[in-house]
Amino acid sequence: MAKVQIDVYRDWLGIQETNRPLNYYQLLRLKSFEDDPSKIRENYRKMNAHVRKYASGDYAAETQVLLNELAKAMLCLTDTARKLEYDVSLGRKIETAKVRRSLEQILIANNIVPVERMKQVKSYADAVGIDLQEAVLQQKIAAPEVVMLAYAESIGLPFVSVEDIGVDESIAPQINPNTARQHSFVPLMVDRGQLLLASPKPVNPDVEEELRMVFEMPVRSTICVPAEVNAAIAKYYPRDAVQLVRKTDGSTAAVKGTSAAKTTKNSKANSEIAEPMNDEEKKNRLMNSIVAFNFSVMVICIGFFYLHIPPGLHNHWLQFPVLGLIGVIVGSIAALITWKKFTR
Repeated sequence: MAKVQIDVYRDWLGIQETNRPLNYYQLLRLKSFEDDPSKIRENYRKMNAHVRKYASGDYAAETQVLLNELAKAMLCLTDTARKLEYDVSLGRKIETAKVRRSLEQILIANNIVPVERMKQVKSYADAVGIDLQEAVLQQKIAAPEVVMLAYAESIGLPFVSVEDIGVDESIAPQINPNTARQHSFVPLMVDRGQLLLASPKPVNPDVEEELRMVFEMPVRSTICVPAEVNAAIAKYYPRDAVQLVRKTDGSTAAVKGTSAAKTTKNSKANSEIAEPMNDEEKKNRLMNSIVAFNFSVMVICIGFFYLHIPPGLHNHWLQFPVLGLIGVIVGSIAALITWKKFTR
């Protein structure tokens, strides 16, 4: 039987508005210019859960498209900077800029951390050398999602659930696994010409710039719970993961343990991608460098003592074995120390 054509906005979401496309507030069934991030996320989650009920039926493709639209609407309206731009594009008159509260203010105002406990948490954060939200998480004062929601609001970035939105599986293999693991992020989607990343903290600007060069589009961070991004990294970027890099002829090649930007640049220059060194090869190169260095130390020491032998005895320096052996001993000790240091 042929599939019946439906209006997913009307039939699934109960939206009666007929003018299309819908703006983000209409799509999430919010009042125009709603400013409460918790209300925006609440509506998004309800609608996300409802639409997912149709994912396994005849309308799987329509379901995924609508889920992406809902996610993009939520991400925009919970991102302070992007929401401001979007509201202005809809005709909103911005009279005064809203003052952003600090994380401490949000935690206290929302009764997440009691005032008397806040001093202890801040002292702990200072003593250990970590950020306030990390200290609250480690102290287990509140649920991780509650803490990270407050943190996202304090820095003006959207909070996301990686489990709700998912990882973009077409983009993930093109990111250097080592970079993703080291900086704790995963790619969510491309939205309005920007690559969105999920991470417990804003991604390092240098990493964003590297990814911008690779994907040729701006990169923006979104905030998520650490446990969620760690689970996603374990799935998409295990230790043996490889990176797919596009060559100039349009094909892709798998590389491991290299910088995505450098590899892409080299591929454009050479039209080929050389296999980078693995961890074992890097370790061997390091050890060879250490051995060469210590031989240099030995030679310098021997030469130093040789120059201090009386001129008339230069041809008989072997009569002074102790002086000659000192250089060997010094170099050997240095070699032993460095060997122990780098082979643990």
